Amino acid sequence: MTSTIDDIDRLTAVRPDKRQAAWQQLEFYAFIHFGMNTMTDREWGLGHEDPALFHPVALDTDQWMRAIKSAGMTGVILTAKHHDGFCLWPSRVTSHSVSSSPWRDGSGDLVAEAASAARRHGLRFGVYVSPWDRTESTYGSGRAYDDFFVAQLTELLTRYGPIFSVWFDGANGESLDGRVQHYDWDRYYETIRRLQPDAVISVCGPDVRWCGNEAGHTREDEWSVVPGKLRDAERIAEQSQHVDDGRFSRFVRSDDEDLGSREALSGHLDDLVWYPAEVNTSIRPGWFHHSAEDAAVRTAEELFEIWCSSTGGNATFLLNVPPDMSGRVAAPDERELARLGELIENFRTRVVPSLAHPSTVLGREAGSDALPTAFSCEFGPRPDTSWRPDPDDPRPAVVLTFDEPRPVAAVVVSEDIRHGQRVEGVSVRAVVDGDEVVLAEAGSVGYRRVMRFPAVTVGRLTVTFESARGTPAVATVAAVEGVTTEPT
Repeated sequence: MTSTIDDIDRLTAVRPDKRQAAWQQLEFYAFIHFGMNTMTDREWGLGHEDPALFHPVALDTDQWMRAIKSAGMTGVILTAKHHDGFCLWPSRVTSHSVSSSPWRDGSGDLVAEAASAARRHGLRFGVYVSPWDRTESTYGSGRAYDDFFVAQLTELLTRYGPIFSVWFDGANGESLDGRVQHYDWDRYYETIRRLQPDAVISVCGPDVRWCGNEAGHTREDEWSVVPGKLRDAERIAEQSQHVDDGRFSRFVRSDDEDLGSREALSGHLDDLVWYPAEVNTSIRPGWFHHSAEDAAVRTAEELFEIWCSSTGGNATFLLNVPPDMSGRVAAPDERELARLGELIENFRTRVVPSLAHPSTVLGREAGSDALPTAFSCEFGPRPDTSWRPDPDDPRPAVVLTFDEPRPVAAVVVSEDIRHGQRVEGVSVRAVVDGDEVVLAEAGSVGYRRVMRFPAVTVGRLTVTFESARGTPAVATVAAVEGVTTEPT
């Protein structure tokens, strides 16, 4: 598809705001589904459950955070209130909360304990709060319920320090008498912006886009620049889970696979937004802990694949870790999280030391000047500046040269998203046994793209930016060492 200079300018003018850029750098963080459903062994509570049922006898939020930290995660989002309406903090506007339970003799505040533990372990803290409330009598009444919900938001956003994410899902069921509440999203958003201006509003919100499934699936090309209509909370709600049938968590939609190519954006250039993707899934089949699922905990290897495709596919990874009825992360989950952290750390530390040089024409010798010192040949963190090739170069490239031939199994590429998302095609080539071969190809890059391939021993690699929206802004090109099957 041919685009005019004006079209390119519109595509690249869309940039992340400060809160979105900070959120993207968190990369991998935890969901903690815990509450009344944990005690009743359900996924969706019915409402009006007896608060006396909430009594986690061995609750240890520090143990939660140690398990989460061991996996390499950077933050946690706690389900402060799920659809059943039971609050994990002592809310002033309802008695259906921990204050009516025997836990801590009714004087406990689990949100406070989790927030404090998160910060002790260097983790950012966020909250999930369900607008659907199956206990509150004003639900479905309109303004009266909105007043109630905003009061709860205000409590959560003023008592517990900095919040990095307020996470809304699309659940919007009926009250006991069949009423449905039409949420005043604009009022909710205004409250969050006023009280926690650095927090992103996720999923049913304007800052972070749901990837469209709960299975951990990432699109082949994930774009952060998309049509503004994707921010429609009602549309998101329609695609969200409506029935607790046990199947939605592993369902992947086959439509909407292309959200941000030039073809997909044709006709929407006057309404483009920066709306990056978050991939969410659970370490277990369910979102809440069920002892019957102890043998179905995802392995570290499976979770590592999701981590590679999500944080390496221009998305973040939100992994649910549900504590058990006693108030602890169960042993199988704890074990796989620690193993996952080892796999991630091993991958990050296998970055091959290299010199990076620009090469304006594929196959030509690399230039004598190295790329700017701010250019990164590491996995991360991201630099403050980046390399921008000659605007007249149709296929700019970066050549990575190693001190000796190394078995390489992956290449990591990042754009400097302060300049928008520009790369539309990238390839990795090397000379193997005298012949130049293509080791990997990809479309979009964005914040990060991880391209893996069977390990091959080479002395250098050429990473070519085959197509882009204007001049790319490249922050990172790095090679990751692997294991070859060649005989020694």
